Amino acid sequence: MTLENPAALDFLLSRRSRPAKTLVAPAPTRDELQPLLTAAARSPDHGKLEPWRFIVVEKGAMPRLAALTEERGRALGKSPEDIAKGRSQFDLGQLAVAVIEVQKPSEKIPAIEQTYSAGAVCLALLNAALAAGWGANWLSGWVSHDRGFCEQALELADNERIAGFVHIATEGTAPPERPRPDLDAITSWVTE
Repeated sequence: MTLENPAALDFLLSRRSRPAKTLVAPAPTRDELQPLLTAAARSPDHGKLEPWRFIVVEKGAMPRLAALTEERGRALGKSPEDIAKGRSQFDLGQLAVAVIEVQKPSEKIPAIEQTYSAGAVCLALLNAALAAGWGANWLSGWVSHDRGFCEQALELADNERIAGFVHIATEGTAPPERPRPDLDAITSWVTE
């Protein structure tokens, strides 16, 4: 029998990501981050493949990733605006968890389901951080999809890619509420 958890439902009904640019020190310590990673690792995972892993990017690594973002952006011919936007998450970052999708061979579990599982891990980590009282934001952008960045910054293998960077730190300013989807416009009911 499943027990109701009205507090958890209330949280989910009101949850709101915090813009990464508004996150300030302090960030969680390793001990404070552990339960958040544990919660994220409880995400749906068909076949128990664990098609993801975590790389914690601490404050000291942020300048290296910012510089590499600029280098890769120039090599790719990105505009100065795209480069600035790509590197800003590292220029301003206090702590980020890179959720790495790890595609594993499986006759039963298609690759797309492994991708969905990695996305679920990102959302679970984001929600765990918010529920624990931290400010948090899930970012990706062009840098996450650039193979050169993935290999140079995080030494990812050929079967790995970045599902997202979940930035976690202290909320500097509360964000305004934003419009939410119109449920009637996006919901269909199948009755027969």
